[in-house]
Amino acid sequence: MSHPNPSLFARPAALFLLATFCCLLWGSAYPSIKYGYAMFGIARHDVASQMVFAGVRFVAAGGLLLLAGAVMGWGLRIQRQDWASVAVLGLTQTALQYIFFYIGVANASGSKSSIMNATGTFFSVLLAHFIYHNDRLSGRRMLGCLVGFVGVAAANYGPTLLQPDFTLAGEGSIVLAAFVLSAATIYGKKLSQRLNPAVMTGWQMAIGGSVLLAGGWLFGGRMEAFTPASTALMTYMALLSALAFSIWSNLLKHNPVGRVTIFNFLIPIFGVALSAIFLGEDVFEWKYGVALLLVCAGIWLVTAEKRPVQSSPAVPQPACV
Repeated sequence: MSHPNPSLFARPAALFLLATFCCLLWGSAYPSIKYGYAMFGIARHDVASQMVFAGVRFVAAGGLLLLAGAVMGWGLRIQRQDWASVAVLGLTQTALQYIFFYIGVANASGSKSSIMNATGTFFSVLLAHFIYHNDRLSGRRMLGCLVGFVGVAAANYGPTLLQPDFTLAGEGSIVLAAFVLSAATIYGKKLSQRLNPAVMTGWQMAIGGSVLLAGGWLFGGRMEAFTPASTALMTYMALLSALAFSIWSNLLKHNPVGRVTIFNFLIPIFGVALSAIFLGEDVFEWKYGVALLLVCAGIWLVTAEKRPVQSSPAVPQPACV
């Protein structure tokens, strides 16, 4: 069986470059989805076609992960008793999460979507407090969650406090997607104790993507404008998910959790910057600067703290954007 060289992923320079690269890939997903909607002619309120779009992407991403597993010599077989658990993970972490996520991105800017999606880190810490007896909230993590949520509130500041720049279909859906991902990540962590994480994710992406695809088609969703440019974008988005997850999983395997997850703060920064560059969004409003600063500070506070060696925390994962 072939395995990556552990020394490569454990080197400080490699950790910095690879973790930053993963965050850049995840940050690029926000403008990519926006471009994809435009290229395939998918309207903001066409939820069925958005499901088809997501389904095609994740069936392809799951297939790429399984193909990579086969090339690396990993066993792709899952025991009969584990299939139901993997299916539940696919229905939640991929299908349900991305129904909310893709609806949200269609109805909110790329910049705000990347900031709102960062709530997933804080949800993971809060849920872990109630699920793991040895992963309780410390004062530092409570402060981090508070600072992070204040940052999210700042991003949604409207003309007045009573008129926030917030909609349930847009920002609300992104937050729901982040919560679903956090809960599914905790479930998936327990399952990954007995399954290869990459193989497990490949199958759950394929299952969840198939459900999205079938549901979208059933309700009349379509993707008809396949051109060389739109096909290249879809290929990039599938590779983005497969490649970033594979690298991130190996970094977590060969480094202390806190040393890796501290890089999570880069995702909203890259998301906002790339949305400004490729979508022309105005990100120089004071509220975006304040929101980014507070959200990144909150992520740093909750992920940089050293945890007890014997604990089994829910590792805060970036959203599989």
